[in-house]
Amino acid sequence: MSANALDSAGIAAVDAAGLLGDILSIPDHISDAMWRAESAMLEPGSADSLVVCGMGGSAIGADLAAAVIGSAATKPIVTNRSYDLPSWVGEGDAIVLSSYSGSTEETLSCFEQARGSGAKLYVISSGGLISEIAHAEGIPVIGLPGIFQPRAAVAYGVVSVIEIAIANGIAPSSIRKDLEAAAELLRGLAGEWGADSDESHPKRLARQAFGRLPIVYGADLTAPIAYRWKCQINENAKRPAWSAELSEANHNEICGWEGASESGGNAAWFLTDADQNERTAERVRITSEIASSHGARSEIIPSIGDTRAERLFSLVLLGDLMSFYLAVLHGVDPSPVPLIENLKDQLGRPTNAG
Repeated sequence: MSANALDSAGIAAVDAAGLLGDILSIPDHISDAMWRAESAMLEPGSADSLVVCGMGGSAIGADLAAAVIGSAATKPIVTNRSYDLPSWVGEGDAIVLSSYSGSTEETLSCFEQARGSGAKLYVISSGGLISEIAHAEGIPVIGLPGIFQPRAAVAYGVVSVIEIAIANGIAPSSIRKDLEAAAELLRGLAGEWGADSDESHPKRLARQAFGRLPIVYGADLTAPIAYRWKCQINENAKRPAWSAELSEANHNEICGWEGASESGGNAAWFLTDADQNERTAERVRITSEIASSHGARSEIIPSIGDTRAERLFSLVLLGDLMSFYLAVLHGVDPSPVPLIENLKDQLGRPTNAG
């Protein structure tokens, strides 16, 4: 198996839809999302919880938003990946229906249930049926640009959920300054990591993963980022991968490394953060050594930045670029998702990837 070149010619040969440009524009997406949320004129109030209903690229934004808010959250923030609302949701809660396409059937099912729940409702979407219903019923809508793959609109989902959390007194408004700082940091990182250099950090990681099964570990802030990396490898590079959370993986999954050398090559990545619990950091070190001793290409990858928003988005950008470059190495167009489209056809539509 030979790898394609990661130069501009190799990228142009596979990136028919210009996904690389969408990834490198994440810092601009953060700024645009803040403007779109402000334009939605969300009324301030309070809620007992924030439940975000979504799937795929529309759900991961809620996970990442909750990680950015962290311990500053005054009430629970729950991501609901299901056809059904949790039974406890009702008056006093806030429900976000997040569907980039506006036609995700699981989210539409939750929307139907939410409309009779007595909860405050919000919609995040680029259009479609969910936006039509929301506009007709006076439900606040944060409108997204409808020009991306759902997974490429990740910054819009993160910012939109944070803004709704702020509007409901669940997150402090000071996080907006952190988002602005994150956008500025990412502009520098995008320039560095997106340059036509053969030795950039995401390109090196892509080569590390080429011909291996990537396993991504995270903890606390980085747990949902690890899942994001896994999903981006799946969708962009069309390759299997998995993610796990520490320290839970030390109580079960770690045993699998004993036989890992018999199942082919692995790449084990450990996403770390400056605020990580000291014991968790020690678990990362030991688990990385265990993976290495059983044949994995193991690496500890720290986040970059001062605030939780900066550190989270730095790793999101790194993982998105890594998975894109892995697609290029395999000669695969990263944008289409034919197996998802085939599944939708078999289900008879309108299921969407996000």
